[in-house]
Amino acid sequence: MLLLLLHFLMCVSPSVLGQLEEFPFEDDIDIDSDFGLEIASRRVPRQVKTILTKETKPHIQELSIKTTIISRYAFTAVYCAMLNRHSAATEGVFQFQIPADAFVSNFTMIVGGRIYQSEVRPKEKRVKQENGKPKKKESGDTSPQSEVEVFRMAVNIPGKNRAVFLLTYEELLQRRLGRYEHVTSLRPMQLVSRLSLDVTIVDHSPITDLKVLPLQNGRSNGASNAATGPNAPNTPVKPEPPIPTVINNEKNVCKITFRPNIVQQARITTNGILGDFVIRYDVQRDMGIGDIQVLNGHFVHYFAPKDLPVVPKNVVFVMDNSASMLGKKTRQTKDALFTILRDLRPGDHFNFISFSSKIKVWQPGRLVPVTPLSVRDAKKFILSLVPSGATNINGAIQAGSSLLRDYLLGPDSNPNSVSLIIFLTDGRPTAGEIQSMAILGNTRSAVQEKFCIFTIGIGNDVDYRLLERMALENCGMMRRIPEEADASAMLKGFYDEIGTPLLSDIRINYTEDSVQYVTQHLFTNYFNGSEIVIAGKLTNQSAESLHVQVTASNNDKSIILETDVPLRHREAETGKHVKAATAAMAAGAKAPGSGATQDLGVALGSLVEDFAERVWGFLSVKEGLRSRLRSQTSEEREEHTHQTTNLSLAYHFLTPLTNIVVEKPEVLTDGTMAQAPTITPGAGESVSPANELPGDADDRRPQKSDGKPDRQTSSLSNMIGKAERKPAKKSITISKTSADGDPHFVVEFPLSKLTVCFNINGEPGHILRLVSDHKYSGVTVNGKLIGAPAPPGSHKQQRTYFSTITIVVDRPRRAYIEVTPKKVILDGRDRMVLPCHSTVAVDSGALSVAVVGKSNVTVTVGGNISFVILLHQYKNPAPYQRDHLGFYISDSKGLSHNCHGLLGQFLYQEVGLAELPAQEGLKPSPVLKVKDRSVPVVQKSRRIYSGTQSVDCWFARNNAAKLIDGQYEDYLMSHMFDTGDGPDGTNRV
Repeated sequence: MLLLLLHFLMCVSPSVLGQLEEFPFEDDIDIDSDFGLEIASRRVPRQVKTILTKETKPHIQELSIKTTIISRYAFTAVYCAMLNRHSAATEGVFQFQIPADAFVSNFTMIVGGRIYQSEVRPKEKRVKQENGKPKKKESGDTSPQSEVEVFRMAVNIPGKNRAVFLLTYEELLQRRLGRYEHVTSLRPMQLVSRLSLDVTIVDHSPITDLKVLPLQNGRSNGASNAATGPNAPNTPVKPEPPIPTVINNEKNVCKITFRPNIVQQARITTNGILGDFVIRYDVQRDMGIGDIQVLNGHFVHYFAPKDLPVVPKNVVFVMDNSASMLGKKTRQTKDALFTILRDLRPGDHFNFISFSSKIKVWQPGRLVPVTPLSVRDAKKFILSLVPSGATNINGAIQAGSSLLRDYLLGPDSNPNSVSLIIFLTDGRPTAGEIQSMAILGNTRSAVQEKFCIFTIGIGNDVDYRLLERMALENCGMMRRIPEEADASAMLKGFYDEIGTPLLSDIRINYTEDSVQYVTQHLFTNYFNGSEIVIAGKLTNQSAESLHVQVTASNNDKSIILETDVPLRHREAETGKHVKAATAAMAAGAKAPGSGATQDLGVALGSLVEDFAERVWGFLSVKEGLRSRLRSQTSEEREEHTHQTTNLSLAYHFLTPLTNIVVEKPEVLTDGTMAQAPTITPGAGESVSPANELPGDADDRRPQKSDGKPDRQTSSLSNMIGKAERKPAKKSITISKTSADGDPHFVVEFPLSKLTVCFNINGEPGHILRLVSDHKYSGVTVNGKLIGAPAPPGSHKQQRTYFSTITIVVDRPRRAYIEVTPKKVILDGRDRMVLPCHSTVAVDSGALSVAVVGKSNVTVTVGGNISFVILLHQYKNPAPYQRDHLGFYISDSKGLSHNCHGLLGQFLYQEVGLAELPAQEGLKPSPVLKVKDRSVPVVQKSRRIYSGTQSVDCWFARNNAAKLIDGQYEDYLMSHMFDTGDGPDGTNRV
């Protein structure tokens, strides 16, 4: 997917739309009414009123956060409405903390009634600003923190007006210590009139051990409380969730809401820093191959075996003992090590190394087995350490590696044990070798891929890039501990994660000819309480099953697990799973409360339906970033950078390689805003016949049954901008030349007075070139297939439909439209997303779009090229039904005679009908004369225009063999925006 402009931009409830209208009120504001306080039969305390009245910055009227977690993948949408109560323009700052492992996937502003849609761009090398010209666009600022990042955007809000900020981000929850943890930061920095948080958890397996913790308060500058992460022990506070949390847990679906009114917020804090809302849970799992989910040509495999014997470990603790560790850091580190010593198991072997300017080894030349005596002596060694001197990181790693390597070569080593170094420091290298690249090279040479290094950085003076690369290059992990954190708790928690190895040398394989682009599937170790997640694309979706094999080592034996996953059955199960998520969100939308929260739930539904592909994209980007960090040469680094940047752009992820850029509105001296793109609301919600185009709106607003203007449509024009009314146009008849249904292709030849039809039996995930005229008119149309099981009793194994149609235009400038059954993404002069259930028209220069809600989308290019896309949507679909699209060519005058594609090649073609001489006992066989080819045909009838009309046609069998130029495979495109004109283009005919 590319951009997501939240679904509610065209479908928000009247209550929310009212907030977006221009806001006429007097300077003297009544606090109770203006701030929308929802406190029945109670007066707002005087001190709360005082706080609100003295607030000089724009007031946050509403902050609504909606999260849907489907199979441990979390989609979060944030809606923030800000009111400038003053007459003069005032700067409003939208600031929201997101988890460090998450990716922002969209940001949109609505200021002064105009939409400002963000765009993800590759990061460029910094260049000097020319001529001191002010920037017209600004990137979303994400400041790295230990556990979170802060997304920040400042914008001028016109006097007595509102700004709305819309943010979405995605993350894959990691399982640590046998639980998943989802954290939402609630730090609006002021009291909020309407504050709501809704979290819906839907999983294939029953949800267990669900807990909502008390609000975890951390630093006000953005970092999470160190003792509240997944590594922290149970906090010694009351376990009750914050008031007024409501939890509804029903086996596979859990709904959690937190909606404190303004008084309840003030009781927690008056500065708006409520803290982190933390949810922890696990899912029920069985022994075996794990949970595999299949959806729309992608699969996700969750592997977390249980009840396995613990593998013995060999561990060397390498601890910084330099002068900077003096005081609290050393005390907390020693406390953690004492606790860890108690948790070492019989069968484990260990040693300690302390380093500063000098290296000190507790037991030189060996690893010590765990006994009461060795544990006691180790404690004495730890107690005797007194911090002093500089930081010799290279020497410490070399000493630890040599110690562990020599032990593994000795006679006492267990070949099935797991070996690791746990390295802790609070500083940068200041003694011995201090160049990071040299240290990394020396570490690789010393480790020789025989064990893993896990690194821990304490405080703000650490070279975290060095520690991260050191861990990544040596199959380990890196963990940060903030300066003011409870280091003892976090160190113990980190050790608990890696202290119980269950498997080593894990390899997960799938049927070779059925999958491609599989994310990481080789793992050095699996630790108790964690989870391995793999995602991939299916290349052969017609296959009945997917063979999965897991091989690993455990203690003193090898383990092989394998099974055949029934793909269609699993996809049907995953489909039910997704429907449960969307149904849960729809139910939330009907509940009383914030209109914004309701529509955020609807918006997330379109993303949830693609969750398997989103997981694949998320993991692929994460893997690319790790590979880039591990790169040994500039060429290798450049290749990983290029691949990962392209993936980030494709999924609209804000990553270290991309920026989110959004145009900032100009507030003119008269208080007006810059002119917005022309967007005309359609004439009500009435649906035109499927084979006709709607006329544009007239000057009348649609009327409700009570005679009053329809608030949703009238508010819509205020929300988007100044709508230009155009004269009504007559309905235009759609051509029969089309690709609809399974898909069935129909081609009309007016000159020959013939209609020809054919089928294309493609595979789900295939992208077909429908119209290709890039070199001449600059227009390309591609369609992506989605699979569905055949109805009961059908002779087919599966059916395919168009799930996405993309129209790319290259003149007079690059633009595109992407249409799905639920939304239309238009990227022309401005980037915007229109929902398919509303009626609206948009003119964006090179392209114009008219959407008739729940019926069709008309795309016009340059006035003489027009396509109509029919929307086939099911209210209560059967298992074999899929929402899909039909593609019709309405006006082809602007396309050149060189136009090609499965439909485009016939636009200027003439055909003739002839009969082959009858053979003995048989009737004459009709053939179609196309160019110099003779194509056997039979007569058939096709239903088109959503089944409202039938057309008689001459049918060409066998994937249109001989009818089309070349073979079916020649019309497969590499991606939805492939125009076939570049070195990677697929235009072969």
